[in-house]
Amino acid sequence: MTTQTIKVGICGLGTVGEGEIALLSEGGDVLSNRVGGTIELVHVATRTPKPEVDTLGARDSRDVFDVARDPNVDVLIELIGGTTVAKELVVEALNQGKHVVTANKALLADALRFEAAVAGGIPVIEAVKTSLAGNHVSSVAGIINGTGNFILTEMAAKGREFSDVLAEAQALGYAEADPTFDVDGTDAAQKLVLLASLAFGARIDPDAPFKQGVDSVAPADIEYARELGYRIKHLGIAKHASDALQLRVHPTLIPEAKAIAQVDGVLNAVMINASGVGELLLVGPGAGSRPTASAVMADVVSLARSIASNEQPSIHSMGVGVSTMSQPVICDINEVASAWYLRLDAEDKPGVMASLTQCLSQCGIGIESLIQKPESAALAKVPVILMTDEAPTRAVEQAIANIEALPSVGGPVACLRVENF
Repeated sequence: MTTQTIKVGICGLGTVGEGEIALLSEGGDVLSNRVGGTIELVHVATRTPKPEVDTLGARDSRDVFDVARDPNVDVLIELIGGTTVAKELVVEALNQGKHVVTANKALLADALRFEAAVAGGIPVIEAVKTSLAGNHVSSVAGIINGTGNFILTEMAAKGREFSDVLAEAQALGYAEADPTFDVDGTDAAQKLVLLASLAFGARIDPDAPFKQGVDSVAPADIEYARELGYRIKHLGIAKHASDALQLRVHPTLIPEAKAIAQVDGVLNAVMINASGVGELLLVGPGAGSRPTASAVMADVVSLARSIASNEQPSIHSMGVGVSTMSQPVICDINEVASAWYLRLDAEDKPGVMASLTQCLSQCGIGIESLIQKPESAALAKVPVILMTDEAPTRAVEQAIANIEALPSVGGPVACLRVENF
């Protein structure tokens, strides 16, 4: 019996590219058995030569478009990052009749296989696309940036400052040299768009999600949240609300008894609520070269099976035909309601708590609990922590503006959402 050989080309030889070559080298018979054929690396392109990397005898180029135009390549793996050249590369590869796999979230292209772009080593795309195909999904929420989760975990465990932990994350290879997208929520928002598009069969603008970064969390917030029975996680949340779709990325207080609250370090977690299975939690590694390379390989194997079955390249988005996808109404973040955690510094004197309560009640916001820390000789004002009932963002922002205008309150009010799921 003749075994088909699926020929792969890799564009970009950073940490993920090196991890991918290592998996191809180590996989051997395991990959062949899963594919029903052989996966062979035939072409590698990287701008800077890396003679120290064993490319398994593949052709070596400086121009990534050489891979796209190589007639020997069946599957092109795009690992160069960015959007401009990467998009041109992908379009060229598709025009040449090739399949494409990417770990590049920013592309958000319908034609790509992108298990590698969401939640690192968790096979969440395949799970939603196949295992949950018969379910109605009501919400998807997840820790989908391993760097942010590592930072919050270290801050919680050791009381460290954000900037200190970020520097360690960069040194360990969990964060990029420019970590902006990891800390401001952009990376998580891109992944959320992909997840929501799949879960709800929707075509979603990549700029649709609201973003609040992990850099907005202070060590004091983590400690006070713990006192109240909560953990703080940076979540991407997509869920139906009436006839619209909520899309938001932000630090979130979660009851510590919830399983997702216990997911620490560089792990990712995706929690799906679906009609047939109820609440499903998928957990796996989310930062570093090997988890991403593993997810890339999952896409390569999926495509290799298709090629071995003589399926042709097609332009689909996550298993849903582009022409059948809806364009949902996205909720205005100002109207999205949740419970809230507020932290402020106020003078410890009669009437202050009444003023704070009045500022909230005037905006229709009830108080669930209030903590006032003991007076300290070293502090002119004392920390006050408020947990509110559910209220829309617009009302909370107005209440905060009123609170910050009080002469008895010093500095800005820290504000985080609370989700009890």
